[in-house]
Amino acid sequence: MNDYAPDIYPETRTVPSSGALSSRWLAGLSRLEHAKAADPVIQKLQRSIRSLPMGEARDLLRGRPLGHPVHPVLVQVPIGCWLSAAVMDAVPGGQRAATTLTAVGLAGVAPAAVTGWVDWADLPPEQARVGLAHAVANVTAVAFFAASLTARLRRHQARGRLWSLAGLAAVGVTGALGGHVAYRQAVGAWPAT
Repeated sequence: MNDYAPDIYPETRTVPSSGALSSRWLAGLSRLEHAKAADPVIQKLQRSIRSLPMGEARDLLRGRPLGHPVHPVLVQVPIGCWLSAAVMDAVPGGQRAATTLTAVGLAGVAPAAVTGWVDWADLPPEQARVGLAHAVANVTAVAFFAASLTARLRRHQARGRLWSLAGLAAVGVTGALGGHVAYRQAVGAWPAT
């Protein structure tokens, strides 16, 4: 472990997986954690982010005044909007609301991404590798929702709904990756001061 992420939930390290799908998922994550191919890119990106002159804003973006990271809080905006858009797609006459929710979700991406990158810049290699996969899955989700919004604005509602469903699938993957970093790898938990 590292001093950034103390092992405050040791039971998450020993919970046996249940089922074949879970075993394959965890085995894949383990391979990702130990794959060093992207390390030169990761190290360069981390150094670049850490070198940005943010001053005290860095601690705010990391959530230090709150005692926990801000990134998991901010991701609720896009996820909540996009999930709500899918619900509105199922409601007769809900297409306008779905379009608005898709747009608001996209607007909420930037603050969530900035806080995520600031957190990620200080992660040790195993967590940074999974975090980079999380970021790539996020880019995929954002691209799908941008395509959804474009289709909706062009009045191609069925196509917009399909892109939205693809986006939700990508959000599920990225959420699982982010959850792995945050909980199974215990990143972002700070000891009481």
